[in-house]
Amino acid sequence: MNNSPVLARRLGTFDASLIGLGSMIGAGVFAAFTPAAAAAGSGLLIGLVVAAFVAFCNATSSAQLAAAYPTSGGTYIYGRERLGPWPGFLAGWGFVIGKTASAAAMAMTFAAYAAPQGWERPVAIAAVVVLTAVNYHGVTRTAGLTRVLVIAVLAALAIAVAAVWGGTGPDFSDFVGEGLLAHGWYGILQSAGLLFFAFAGYARIATMGEEVREPKRTIPRAISIALGITIIIYAGIAVTLLAALGPDGVAATPTPLADAVNAGALGWLAPVVRVGAAVASLGALLALIAGLGRTSLAMAREHDLPHWLSAVHPRYKVPHRAEITLAVVICLIIAVADLRGAIGFSSFGVLLYYLVANIAAYTQPSQDRRYPKFLQVAGAVACVVLVATLPPVSAGLGVLMFAIGAVYRLVRLRLSRPTR
Repeated sequence: MNNSPVLARRLGTFDASLIGLGSMIGAGVFAAFTPAAAAAGSGLLIGLVVAAFVAFCNATSSAQLAAAYPTSGGTYIYGRERLGPWPGFLAGWGFVIGKTASAAAMAMTFAAYAAPQGWERPVAIAAVVVLTAVNYHGVTRTAGLTRVLVIAVLAALAIAVAAVWGGTGPDFSDFVGEGLLAHGWYGILQSAGLLFFAFAGYARIATMGEEVREPKRTIPRAISIALGITIIIYAGIAVTLLAALGPDGVAATPTPLADAVNAGALGWLAPVVRVGAAVASLGALLALIAGLGRTSLAMAREHDLPHWLSAVHPRYKVPHRAEITLAVVICLIIAVADLRGAIGFSSFGVLLYYLVANIAAYTQPSQDRRYPKFLQVAGAVACVVLVATLPPVSAGLGVLMFAIGAVYRLVRLRLSRPTR
């Protein structure tokens, strides 16, 4: 083993885009629409537009920063470089805590579609173990498996949409339920915060900046491609779900897309959708583990996490200790958490992560600027608004986790001071 923290640049635009796409598709289509419908009913359509706009603002900030700082760590590094050690730490801590919860949510979503009744948690834990082993053997293995998973997921989604709209098509009588604004703007904004969970995968490209070839060109292009494709897919799926099940039906089931297919004339295709959902969740989980490992590596390099985690495998060139440690934590969360709680908690951490990204991008000099400043201002304000509308339990746990992180860093700084 070798502790030299050096990663290899092996990813081009195509593979980087696929990693971002794989990170987003599994999260949103098969996990986030249920809690969003519970919060806003058919108003989730407005929430989806809001979430997409916030994601676009944040994506432009991430792309602009990643082009200037093409190294592992994403906003943790950007915050340190542009704003100082404390904002960088809070961004990194929010990412690691929030995305660890996301990884648990994806593993549980996979198990909800793939596991027999009563075996969901053991199957979710097994998925984490297997995909951690894939990541351990190098980023090219991660990209290769992601390519297969994304193609399978897109095929399953195409089949699902065709099945719902085939035959006599869905009944539009309950499409908007009580109306788009029936749950009020608070419910719509809460749904936007929950749906934002589904878009956050584009950051995985930035956090892996140290492994991308020609990062100043590749990272912005890959982020734009992955986010654009995902927005189109989400809009189509949202309309399909509401047309087939109505807002109450979407809110009532943890497997809305499979239920939408079952409700139509081609219900025999529902098993294909369940397979696609399971595969999508695996793709998102695979990319999450990879991104978490890289941010943890960057934080460990600066001693904001235990320095022991900064080791890079001499053969596979991955942060192997960080990935194994995180896999253990993810498995512990799976053992005790529920899916909706994990999504809300994840959104809290990730929205604050992007708040730092927007502020950091706003401070960049003109020679590094690729997008107008108003996008960063809009993104920062939107992150604060969406955090304020998340479920109170999720927000409370998020505040507690950030307080724990701040205390940890204060203690570490005190212990590291030289004695007189």
